[in-house]
Amino acid sequence: MSLVRRARPEDAREVLRLRQVMIDAVSPHPAAGSWHDRSLPTLRERLADPAGPFAAFVVDHPERPGALAALAAGTVEYRIGHANNPTGAVGFVFSVATDPDVRRRGYARACVVDGLLEWFRERGAGKIQLTASAEALPLYESLGFRPKPDPLMELVL
Repeated sequence: MSLVRRARPEDAREVLRLRQVMIDAVSPHPAAGSWHDRSLPTLRERLADPAGPFAAFVVDHPERPGALAALAAGTVEYRIGHANNPTGAVGFVFSVATDPDVRRRGYARACVVDGLLEWFRERGAGKIQLTASAEALPLYESLGFRPKPDPLMELVL
């Protein structure tokens, strides 16, 4: 039996805490946590919609009741189909994090493999994309993800 479950609205604060763990590992920011209260209502709403394009999968913390040990979130978006992905469904993995005191137990891998990848398959995603930290590269490479030269550009509004 898998330890992984789909996150529920009541998990929202813990989901945000683990997202902050991931953000801090990539680029610590002095305003850490100040955005959580503003994000909470939207996150709860998204977690309450089982048919929506967003999902988060979690593992409960083995030593701290009510806390989460690991998180992996993702979305499915539609892009016009093409030869390699005729349906146009693309999955995006993000916010993969493990509580620092329970790392190296396979929890993040389980959230991705037993949670997100299965969820993406159920939604017909023909392609899964993510951005990985240097520390996470071995995990994703072991799952078959490959680097892709990407001319990604961004505009912050």
